[in-house]
Amino acid sequence: MCAQENALAKQSFKVRGNCEMCKSKIEKAATAVNGVKSAKWNMVTGKMNVKYNKDKTTIDIIQQSIAEVGYDTEKYVAKDEDYDNLHYCCKYKRD
Repeated sequence: MCAQENALAKQSFKVRGNCEMCKSKIEKAATAVNGVKSAKWNMVTGKMNVKYNKDKTTIDIIQQSIAEVGYDTEKYVAKDEDYDNLHYCCKYKRD
């Protein structure tokens, strides 16, 4: 096993969203983070699965990146103005 594979971590967390457009934006925000190898969000469960290089990024940075495009995660709440900029069909119910 090479050193880079040893640095890869897998983690899951919840992300709020509704539709295919949400899925695309959420996954794009996660994979835009340097070190993220893959990101898959399940629309039905709201569960995000990420594989990332733990030497290059953290789960916090990944969740912050998703919140910055308007989607609440387990640890981070999107700013109201980012949420307000979402397409009308992407506006999930907030707590």
